[in-house]
Amino acid sequence: MEVKAVSRVKVSDIGKNVEQLVRLDLKDLMPLPPPYDKPGMEPEMTQPKDEWRLKYATDLDGYIGIDIPWKPQNKEEEELLTQRFLEGLKKLLSEEGNWTFLQPLLLSLEYCAKCQTCSEACPIYVSSGRKEIYRPTYRSEILRRIWKKYLTKTGKLFSDEVELNAKTILRLGELAYRCTLCRRCTQTCPLGLDNGLITHEIRKLFSSELGIAPKPLHELGAKQHLKIGSSTGMTPEGFKDIVKFIEEDIKEKYGKNIKIPIDEKSADILLIHNAGEYLSWPENPAAFAIIFEEAGISWTLSSELVGYDAVNYGVWYDDVMLARIALKHIEAARKLDVKKIVIGECGHAHKALTVVADRVLFDEYNIPRESCLPLLWDIVEKNKLNLDPSRNNFPVTLHDPCNIVRLMGIVKPQRNILSKICPQFREMNPSGVYNYCCGGGSGFAIMQSMNFPEWRSKIASRMKFKQILEAFRDTVENPEVPKYVCAPCSNCKGALRDTFEHYQATSRYNIQYGGLADLIVNAMVDLKTPYLEFLK
Repeated sequence: MEVKAVSRVKVSDIGKNVEQLVRLDLKDLMPLPPPYDKPGMEPEMTQPKDEWRLKYATDLDGYIGIDIPWKPQNKEEEELLTQRFLEGLKKLLSEEGNWTFLQPLLLSLEYCAKCQTCSEACPIYVSSGRKEIYRPTYRSEILRRIWKKYLTKTGKLFSDEVELNAKTILRLGELAYRCTLCRRCTQTCPLGLDNGLITHEIRKLFSSELGIAPKPLHELGAKQHLKIGSSTGMTPEGFKDIVKFIEEDIKEKYGKNIKIPIDEKSADILLIHNAGEYLSWPENPAAFAIIFEEAGISWTLSSELVGYDAVNYGVWYDDVMLARIALKHIEAARKLDVKKIVIGECGHAHKALTVVADRVLFDEYNIPRESCLPLLWDIVEKNKLNLDPSRNNFPVTLHDPCNIVRLMGIVKPQRNILSKICPQFREMNPSGVYNYCCGGGSGFAIMQSMNFPEWRSKIASRMKFKQILEAFRDTVENPEVPKYVCAPCSNCKGALRDTFEHYQATSRYNIQYGGLADLIVNAMVDLKTPYLEFLK
């Protein structure tokens, strides 16, 4: 079916009565470096199925981020959607309804100079071939114009601006899930305004006031986390079984008889991992157990409901869900009377519990929360482990998770470790606080419904894939040489896994990925066999 789209999109086109606002084409996207500059190296883009158009919001670019049927089916439903949206926006812009982020939201809405400095900093905008709808300011300007037109006394002056109808709301909802909230735009803005925050607040409006959010974030994420104990569906009993399996696996493969502590009171550290690690990458929590045992660290895990899963999907779309999960993490720590919480290799868990949760954690709930990265560097720097860097003598590059590096400023510990234990370590360009998002941020890594993974791999993760290819340019086309992307974040690993599969990067060119703790253990002298599977 031929899709009608707008040739040159303006902000006022958001409510235009066309079937799809823009259509993406492979030839328009940012070119990839060798060997992916050759024809046929990348799968073509697809269009949504006709039956999807009937139920889902495909009106923006043909891709579906919000995987619930929420298109109004008649005029009455459209009027109700519009009314509820305006009521939610009014609440979002009030002190009573949004005391957490109101001030920076209003400043960002009021003072944007429309200079578009932020656009070139946005990997999604650049990767898309500079499609107008993906500018950081595009969705912000839509919200700004709706606010001015419909909720201010001078609204009649804006009568020719954005028309608030079902098309506008459907597209704005999807637009909120075309941004990874990496905050590169904010970092670049000469006025310090935060278009990433505006995107987050749009998501919050849709979730808390309209009941609209992607299933992986809300139903299968935050709600399931609070009810069962983990966003993965892993129960406390299942968690204990997996820990037992990890202990047995460490003993069988590496001859180390390690008892992983669970629910031990008065330990120095409560370590919490993204639960995805236990199911998809159990070698990472196993690596932490080996390191902590060897270094003599006083630590424990918690089997308390929610306490064993560092995930907090509320940080991406709903402040109430974030607060509920953060309080559960603190309750688990208080119950065990630990000195502090240390967060494993999960970027958004760092952001949720160490930064954003400060708004709700005070007095006895303000337990110290820290990143694992400075602790790992302290262990390596003080030679608490017997390490042989030659065991990691293959090309290694570092992916910087946005929420650890750009948001929290933790830049050196991971680099110090890699410089010490990986002889062929090389940086991506740019790196550190200027590095690009993996493409899986803000929940994208777990959003697998319908055709969204294609958009994520081709657009959101495209700049990161380009960085990786350039970092390994000297060996990228030699499959005999393993190439390792160190990604100290569970969600980033998920995004890299899907990106490498989409481009067949591992099967074609032996590009691997994994955590930082994994590399540390792989360098340990007393391991009889390599810790990294691709070296065995």
